[in-house]
Amino acid sequence: MRAPLSIIIPTLNAAEGLPGTLACLIEGLQAGIVRELIVSDGGSTDRSIEIAEAAGAEVVAGTSSRGGQLKRGVAASKGDWVLLLHADTQLSLGWSEVVLEAMEHAQCGYFRLAFQTPRLAGRWVAGWANFRARRFSLPYGDQALLVKRTILDAAGGVPDQPLMEDVALARALRGRLACLPVTATTSFVRYERDGVLARGTRNLILLLRYLAGADPVDLAERYRRR
Repeated sequence: MRAPLSIIIPTLNAAEGLPGTLACLIEGLQAGIVRELIVSDGGSTDRSIEIAEAAGAEVVAGTSSRGGQLKRGVAASKGDWVLLLHADTQLSLGWSEVVLEAMEHAQCGYFRLAFQTPRLAGRWVAGWANFRARRFSLPYGDQALLVKRTILDAAGGVPDQPLMEDVALARALRGRLACLPVTATTSFVRYERDGVLARGTRNLILLLRYLAGADPVDLAERYRRR
């Protein structure tokens, strides 16, 4: 019987965080639940592809768009389940047992968010994200998504859009995603670079504009300019 889980990681110049992310996945390989690891690269100019290939990942390449990269990765995968995971996110010890149990019960889900920082601001931002995921069924991609392939296909797959692809997918899967007892710890660098309040405000405005019907391509262009 083949292992059920395909792990899809989109990358774009992710060499700094990728080794830590890959190291956390070893327990899934040892547990025999990971069928393949697919890194979907969007044109990295650093060592991302080299690191991925050294870890035994299959690399698929194409244009830079997180939704499109995830879509390409899923299309290349063969597992009955997919785990969509960001390149700077590390899963807590024991994640493979939790995921295996979820798959046995056909339970799609996401993980609790934490940040790689001792700052109180990191706990505050993570707390809001976890509340948003529970209360409004809107987990973001940095919380990872575990989805049964047939359910993902029925929901239309990963939206091929450059921004808010995680929100679009979470909305398509509304009512099917549970919070699984695994912590996904991700980088806090962007908040430290942009300022916690400034980035948090910008993210909220982007979300509200998207939910109000704004074009994700236009939002992505504005996001890049800022």
